[in-house]
Amino acid sequence: MNQLSDRINNLSTSATLAMAAKARELRAEGKDIIGLSLGEPDFNTPDFIKDAAIEAINQNYNSYTPVDGYVELKQAIIQKFKRDNNLHYTLPQIVVSTGAKQSLANIAAVMLNAGDEVILPCPYWVSYSDIVKLSDGVPVEVETSIENDFKMTAAQLEGAITPKTKMIWYSSPCNPSGSVYSEKELRALADVLQKHPNIYVISDEIYEHINFKGDHCSIAQFEDMYDRTVTVNGVSKAFAMTGWRIGYIGAPDWIARACNKMQGQITSGANCIAQRAVITALEADPSSITYMVDEFKERRKLILNLLSEIEGFKTNEPEGAFYVFPNVSAYFGKTIKGKTIHNASDFSLFLLEEALVATVTGEAFGNPDCIRISYAASQDDIKEAVRRIKGALS
Repeated sequence: MNQLSDRINNLSTSATLAMAAKARELRAEGKDIIGLSLGEPDFNTPDFIKDAAIEAINQNYNSYTPVDGYVELKQAIIQKFKRDNNLHYTLPQIVVSTGAKQSLANIAAVMLNAGDEVILPCPYWVSYSDIVKLSDGVPVEVETSIENDFKMTAAQLEGAITPKTKMIWYSSPCNPSGSVYSEKELRALADVLQKHPNIYVISDEIYEHINFKGDHCSIAQFEDMYDRTVTVNGVSKAFAMTGWRIGYIGAPDWIARACNKMQGQITSGANCIAQRAVITALEADPSSITYMVDEFKERRKLILNLLSEIEGFKTNEPEGAFYVFPNVSAYFGKTIKGKTIHNASDFSLFLLEEALVATVTGEAFGNPDCIRISYAASQDDIKEAVRRIKGALS
């Protein structure tokens, strides 16, 4: 350990992956664990996308790819941005990476200097804070409330800005809360940022199509924010392609060129077969994945109804993604089955050990009062999981 860098010694382990690993350990011991911790659709990748990958193999796609992605894929991304988001990018503004997480890491590495502050509305995706820290940035957490559907207000943004603020990172639909910023809400945030022209926005839209309220708004659609926004997206969630590892950005060309340069020294281009398959995915009409979104909506209704029957769970109705983020602070300070619950981490561990249900502590997302429950699981598993949770807490 003494030979390791301060960088790695100070880095947190991903809480979602850590909980998944703990659940696997208990399964290996013969425990019947229901996993509601990972943000991964339980659907198979659609057949038309798999067929495109098979065709790419048969066409002998096996060589190194361009660092920033195949031109054909970048063209498909440009058309997707135009079709779905009314955003107009050119080829140099697109960079394809090995997952949206690498896209985010690239951005942090090329934009942040030591001491630069990055505003993170809480709750935020588990890796945001540590990605910022790895690039010597300083995460600035802005607390939100369940009463406001976990969304940061314009006044809160204004209050968090300092002379050191360089960026704001957020996701909509949000992981872990499922919150979706409306056009009006984003416009209010943009109006604040007009007073601070040197602040850039990272808009993580990986859950864009899993949206139950209807229209999706990208902050880069506003003419006065286009040159200050990096839009991050990918195919992992909407197309059930988590393991294919393809993410991408649309960005001002100088930022995209810098990300291309950085990626060229780290991983180079993303997987050739996955890229060919993603061309087919993005060229397809979004209605091709509606069946998954419809099922997630049914599961949302199911899990909210079931959780409402458990005293001490305070929930709101998420408008997107496939998570609920209940406040469980009513249990803090209580002793159940001989175990004292001090915080959300204790509560999440209690559910794993006593109910055999894997969730994730909200502390990992910047909110110590909540836990994240993924409903990317079958309705039968959701029913059984909540039944176990209710029994363990009774």
